[in-house]
This record gives sequence, C-alpha cells and structure tokens, in this order.
Amino acid sequence: MKLKLDINPDIVAMMAAEVAAGERAVTAAMREAGTGLKTAWRLQITGAGLGTRLSNTIRSQTFPKSGESLDAAALVWSQAPVIVGAHDTGPLIRSKNGFWLAIPLPAAGKSLRGGRITPGEWERRRGLRLRFVYRRTGPSLLVAESRLNTKGQAVVSRSKTGRGKVTAPIFLLVPQVKLPKRLDLARDADRALDRVPGLIVANWVDGRIR
Repeated sequence: MKLKLDINPDIVAMMAAEVAAGERAVTAAMREAGTGLKTAWRLQITGAGLGTRLSNTIRSQTFPKSGESLDAAALVWSQAPVIVGAHDTGPLIRSKNGFWLAIPLPAAGKSLRGGRITPGEWERRRGLRLRFVYRRTGPSLLVAESRLNTKGQAVVSRSKTGRGKVTAPIFLLVPQVKLPKRLDLARDADRALDRVPGLIVANWVDGRIR
C-alpha cells in the first residue's frame, strides 16, 4: 500500500502566519511586562521616600532588541544596584575597619561630592578638629568647638571673646546600624511574572482580530 501526502500551500501559509502571530504576541507581552515592572519598581522607590533620582535608575530592555521571537525576554535592572538592593533587603551595616560608623548630624552639613560627609572631609573643609566623646549609654560622639551659622551648621568661630562658641555634636558613632527594609521588589516581580501568560493570550487574540 502506498500513501501519498500532499501539503496544501494554504495550510503552510496558515502555519507560518500562526508562528508569526505567536512571535508578535510573546514579544509584545514581554515588552509590556518589563515596562510594567519598571514602572512598579519606580513607584515603590518614590513611595518609600527615596526620591525620583534613585527611581530613575530602574531601566528595562526587551530582547531581541529588534524583531520578534517566541523566545523573547525582558530584563529589568537598576543602575544603582547596591543602593536599591540595600533598601530591598535591609542589611546590617558595619564599619569596614571594625571600629565606628560615623553618622553626620545636621551641624555637619553635606558633602561636596553628594551623599553623607565623612569626618575627614569635614575637618578639611572646616579647618576644625573633631574630638571624641565617649558615652556609656547611647552612641558616642565626635564634637567640635565652634559656632552655629544660620543654617545650623558648625563653623569656625571668629570671636576673640568666644561669644557664640559651643561644643557642637557633629557625628554620631555607632558600631553598626540596621538599615530598614523599605522595598519589596520580589513582590512586584512575581506579579509581573504571573501576568505574562495572560498578556501573551491577549496579544495573540488582539493580533488575530486586527
């Protein structure tokens, strides 16, 4: 017995069209899921009071970068992974050299490089020496003999009589600090992942309707 199989060109075209529709649907779904996760993470960061500058470090990219594929994927990441990761996990932070963490108080002012000022930078900029004050209860201190300007920052006193001169606490010294967990990035990632099958189906059906 001999069997002869003829493949209808229309069926081949239909199969090719279905594969193309699948490629479009998967790629569109991953693009939508990635963009949605990026937006959710950015909203989390600003909602936690961490500012738009940090939230804008969240980026997304769909692969392939051009064209469509059944193996399309989306990547969402932060350009400041250490900072974002710290707020996501709430780690215990210790001094690198095993001594103290110096936490600047309002009288310390801000660093010229952005972020928190260090004791070394503060002494160089102010021209004052910091003095260690041990406290048995509560954090120890680094203080300076200075006056407070209109911004509440410690500066050199020019008064010969010592008028306005105070012993100002500049830094708190602690052996370690527990950073509070302010983000839950995994929650939004799981939600984005759960949406993917529905997004694929919706985009596939939408493509057929068009």
